Amino acid sequence: MDAGKAKHVVSELDAYAHWFVAPNPSHGGHYMTVTLFAEFADTGRIARDTATVFLRGAVPRDLMYDAQLAISELVGNVVNHAVPDRHRSSPGACRRIDVTYKLFPKWLFIGVADEDSTPPLLPMGDFYSPELVTEFSEAVLADSGRGLMITQRMAAAVWWTPKDGGGKTVWCRFDLDGEVEDGPY
Repeated sequence: MDAGKAKHVVSELDAYAHWFVAPNPSHGGHYMTVTLFAEFADTGRIARDTATVFLRGAVPRDLMYDAQLAISELVGNVVNHAVPDRHRSSPGACRRIDVTYKLFPKWLFIGVADEDSTPPLLPMGDFYSPELVTEFSEAVLADSGRGLMITQRMAAAVWWTPKDGGGKTVWCRFDLDGEVEDGPY
């Protein structure tokens, strides 16, 4: 991502989201939280672009792409499926999405929080037998859970935690090997 694109992302965050970046010296890491809203048309793109700006030069390029895809899937799940708990919603209100990045020397944690307390359906494995796969393999895939299955396959771990007062956070962890490739993202 070039400097002009990075400035554009920052200006969009200033316009459409609340964000906070800070080092965490007690843990030797950095973290960032971005608050987005599900009703904004570019929520997924802004979440991906924010990850790129935050992770550029800190993680290998392949891991950056995996993190972007995981964020797309997790934010997309909120946009498409989350219904705020009754006590957390009001008519006409936007649905809040908090995306948290925690970068440590050995790990990258990404959390996507919403206002829906319903547990996500984390897939436990393949939904279909390999013998069923033909040129129409999409026909045998489950109607839901694909995004979480993709995230599980890319990340070292995926889990969720309930939030105090309602809602939940879906987390994923990527293990870092310490090698960072130089060059533009």
